[in-house]
Amino acid sequence: MKITIIGVGKIKETYFRDAIAEYSKRLSKYCKYQIIEVSDEECPENAKAAEEEQIKNREGERILKKIPSGAYVIALAIDGKKTDSVGFSKELEHIFLSGKNEICFIIGGSIGLSETVLTAADRKLSFSDMTFPHQLMRVILSEQIYRAFRIMNHEPYHK
Repeated sequence: MKITIIGVGKIKETYFRDAIAEYSKRLSKYCKYQIIEVSDEECPENAKAAEEEQIKNREGERILKKIPSGAYVIALAIDGKKTDSVGFSKELEHIFLSGKNEICFIIGGSIGLSETVLTAADRKLSFSDMTFPHQLMRVILSEQIYRAFRIMNHEPYHK
């Protein structure tokens, strides 16, 4: 089993990098786990909608090139389907049992994902109606993947 996260931009804060490294270490017991970073585009604060679309499209092209062939793709999107941790665990287990040996999660940049990337995804997942910094989302997603494997393996986890 392999889990890949594709994220736009680099993690700048040491505390986020440390948290991701810790979950990466914990996940090595269950799967091959990797994070691929693609470069982000500068987005002016007063950017018009058309300019934001161009930025998302350029980032999206980079993302699409990095999606592993044959992977089940889950894009994080605010309008995606929500689930709880147990449901998330069952979903990942179902994907692996259905014959897919790799799941690829995609986290967009500060202005989100292009329509092309969202369309290419097999599923859209939302963690909340709230907006989170994309760097923090990597930590949250890594923790939830770890929790999902703990649930799958009938190991204790904090409820």
